[in-house]
Amino acid sequence: MSLRSSLSRLLQKQAHSVLKKSVHSVAVIGAPFSKGQKRRGVEHGPAAIREAGLLKRLSNLGCRVNDMGDLHFTPVTNDELYNNLIVNPRSVGLANQELAEAVSRAVSSGHHCLTMGGDHSLAIGSISGHVQHCPDLCVIWVDAHADINTPLTTSSGSLHGQPVSFLLRELQDKVPSLPGFSWIKPCLSSPDIVYIGLRDVDPAEHFILKKYDILYFSMRDIDHLGIQKVMEQTFDQLISKKQRPIHLSFDIDAFDPSLAPATGTPVVGGLTYREGMYIAEEIHNTGLLSALDLVEVNPLLATSEEVKATVGLAVDVIASSFGQKREGRHDGYDHLPTPSSPDESDSEECVRI
Repeated sequence: MSLRSSLSRLLQKQAHSVLKKSVHSVAVIGAPFSKGQKRRGVEHGPAAIREAGLLKRLSNLGCRVNDMGDLHFTPVTNDELYNNLIVNPRSVGLANQELAEAVSRAVSSGHHCLTMGGDHSLAIGSISGHVQHCPDLCVIWVDAHADINTPLTTSSGSLHGQPVSFLLRELQDKVPSLPGFSWIKPCLSSPDIVYIGLRDVDPAEHFILKKYDILYFSMRDIDHLGIQKVMEQTFDQLISKKQRPIHLSFDIDAFDPSLAPATGTPVVGGLTYREGMYIAEEIHNTGLLSALDLVEVNPLLATSEEVKATVGLAVDVIASSFGQKREGRHDGYDHLPTPSSPDESDSEECVRI
């Protein structure tokens, strides 16, 4: 039997078991944090997503929602540049440590964990907290950017473009010790992560992806292969040999800016709505999703209508990851009504007369 057919049968089996499960217990954590980059507003992402009706949407899907509220990050004074370039290292390190503790508590309590950012530097904390209880997890990183610069290769100095470098074991000796980062332990190896949606990758990042043989699908790859084949190859890489928890880290800028304009680093030529939902749906159908990040929604960078569209897209990604179907709802209807018999109709007519 071919590997492809074996994987297909595995995913069909997983999908069948998922369809039988009516309840997910979802811990929702708001992470209103923006200091991994330089633009104000992304700290308002969690509130905007909540206000768009996320919790009700999850409840309507049959999820048992455990809203843990928003984290209140400890402010750091005199957070000086590292190496005259890296912005807010102590703030980013401390915020991620606090997030890691919150995610760890949620996962240890048996919940699926949803982290709403906030900027993408928060993935350091969400993945670090998740891996404490799921050491064999794998990561699907959906993003326009690879976010794998090191503090020595970045040109921007923004840590939201570097989180993966702190998590990858292969880069442990390439990453300097930043103030506030001493608690972080690299927890991923290159076969444990797959990128989807890349289209703005720096030269050093491209070198890292190639050198360490990290699987990635650029938008050109998606155009060439189609999103179904991309997901098949993603699962082949991550879960064909062993079923293990999936951590989905989804940056809203993976979508084309025509769909998601309210974000800090938009790049033209991104995912369509259908491609984005297919990714989320297929991950849900494995039955292996354990944690989800939804990051980089910035309500201050667009008009009210553009913000509404971007936030609505974020809610759809989250809902699709937890079972929303584009076919509509299937529950609550188990029989068809039948018309009354002629005798019953005559009797009713007599009563009305």
